[in-house]
Amino acid sequence: MADAKLKITRTFERPSEGLLAAFANAPTGPVVDAMGRRGALDGAIRPLTRNAQFCGSALTVWTVPRDNLAPYAALKFAQPGDVLVVATGGADEVSVLGDIAIGMARNAGIVAIVTDGLVRDLEGIEKVGIPVFARGLSPNSPFKNGPGEIGGTVALGRNTVSAGDIVIGDGDGVVVVPLGDANAVKVNLEAVKKKEHDMEAKVASGAAVPDWLDDVLAGSDIEFRN
Repeated sequence: MADAKLKITRTFERPSEGLLAAFANAPTGPVVDAMGRRGALDGAIRPLTRNAQFCGSALTVWTVPRDNLAPYAALKFAQPGDVLVVATGGADEVSVLGDIAIGMARNAGIVAIVTDGLVRDLEGIEKVGIPVFARGLSPNSPFKNGPGEIGGTVALGRNTVSAGDIVIGDGDGVVVVPLGDANAVKVNLEAVKKKEHDMEAKVASGAAVPDWLDDVLAGSDIEFRN
């Protein structure tokens, strides 16, 4: 099978509905904080649609540049709540998806598209209604020859994403929570949310500097110059 046109992993673990629900309304920033200040994809992968909020399970695709056979084939194996994550190696010659493919993805239950490549048909994509994150736009269209892989681990946005990982997006970008870490991150996220709430309350009450800053400035390793 070394020369297979497509390599497809049809069965992989996805997060439970309860686990997904813990992340569904969380902004990406606190999720990153809950993972030790990591997990965000490269900022070049940005929202192209006004609707940018999503949370779902990664359905991963790897495709060669100038081809979208694998992303189309992935629609056959999608489950409701999946996020279609398409790794192209950062290809910038042609679009990897357009409004037709993205509309079919929505119809298959996919809740968002994330790719390190380009897309096209922005007006049509906006009408489809699901969030789309990409590196940019190009009207150039791809072929459908392969090769490609579905349901494995892909590299994109200076990160790795495995099928079944939790993927969260908003106006700030995209964060990936590895499925094996998700329960621990869920616990940390509750603590981060409480801390954020307390800090926001202090800002609302008029605080101009954080509580910890005076202790830092009083340290022996701080030098003041008059």
